[in-house]
Amino acid sequence: MRTNLADLLATGEPILADGATGTNLFQVGLESGYPPELWNVEHPDRIRSLYQSFVDAGAQIILTNTFGGTRNRLALHGSQDRVAELVSAAARLAREVADAAPHPVVVAGSVGPTGELFDPIGPLTHDAAVASFREQIDALVDGGVDVIWIETMSAIDEIRAAATAAIDANVPYTATCSFDSAGRTMMGLAPADLHSVFDGLAVAPLAYGGNCGVGASDLLMAAISMTDAAPGDRIVAKANCGVPRFVGTEIVYSGTEALMGEYARLAADAGVAIIGGCCGTSPSHLAAMRAALDQRVPGPRPDLDRVVATAGPLTNALATDEPAPSNRRPSRRRG
Repeated sequence: MRTNLADLLATGEPILADGATGTNLFQVGLESGYPPELWNVEHPDRIRSLYQSFVDAGAQIILTNTFGGTRNRLALHGSQDRVAELVSAAARLAREVADAAPHPVVVAGSVGPTGELFDPIGPLTHDAAVASFREQIDALVDGGVDVIWIETMSAIDEIRAAATAAIDANVPYTATCSFDSAGRTMMGLAPADLHSVFDGLAVAPLAYGGNCGVGASDLLMAAISMTDAAPGDRIVAKANCGVPRFVGTEIVYSGTEALMGEYARLAADAGVAIIGGCCGTSPSHLAAMRAALDQRVPGPRPDLDRVVATAGPLTNALATDEPAPSNRRPSRRRG
C-alpha cells in the first residue's frame, strides 16, 4: 500500500523503519567484500524476500539495497557504469513489495557515503559529490522510491552534498549520521549539532538522526541529545542490534529480540519519530520492535540511568554530552 513519509509523520505516531540489509544478506549467501548492489540483478528473489520479510514484520519504511550505489563505491568493483541499472533495479523490487503490502509502506532510497574525503583533505569536490549523488538519486526516483534516505554519514560536506542532490532532483529526503567515535561521527560532528548542518539549504529534511554506530544505548543517548537541541524536529534512531563483537572470524551482535523491543519503547518515550534497526537487526528483531510499539504504554522521557538500566551500558563515555544552550533553536517541523 503506497503512502508518503510526510503523511506518516503527520500522524504523530512512532514509525517503524526496517532492519539491516548487509548482515541479513550474509545469512543467505552474500560473501564479505562482494557488493550487495550486484545482487539486485543477480539474485532479485533474495532482495525481494528481504524487503518482504521486513514488511511482514511490520515495517512502515523499507530501505533499498543501494547503500553503496554511487559510482565512487561501485568503481571499487569495476561497476561504476552500472549505477542506473543496479540502483533502479533495487528500487523497483522494493516498490513491488510496498505496493502489495497490506499496510502503508514507504520506499526509501538508501544513499550511503562515497568513501572519499573532501577537498582539501582529499580529492572529492562538492560539485563532483553532488553529481555522483544525483546520478544515484535519479536512478532511485526512476525505480519508484518515495523519499531519499541519506545514511551513515560522517562529514558535514558530504551530508550537504547528498542533500543538495536530493533537493535538485525535487525529491524529499532524510539524513542520518553514524555517531561511533566518542559519541561523535568520525569527522567530529556531535549529535546536538546535526540540526545546524541543514541551515541554508533550500529544503530541510523531513527527518534526521542517527544510525549504525556502536550500540542501542549510545544511539538512544544521541537521539535524546538531538531532541534536546532542536525540540519538535523529527528524529530518526536506527540502532545496531546491540554491540558487535568478533566470535572467531564472524561479527556477532549482542542484541536480543527483548532488548530491541525495549530500545524501541525507550526511543518512542524519548520522542523519536522514526525507529528502526541497523546492523544485526533481523526480521525477528523487527517483529519484536513492532510488538513493543503496538503494546507500548507511553512512559516518561528516558534519562541516562533508565537507558543504561534497560538497554545496557554505553560503549562511548562521551555519548552523554549535553548540547550547549546556544545550540537550541526553534522547531523546523512542518505539517
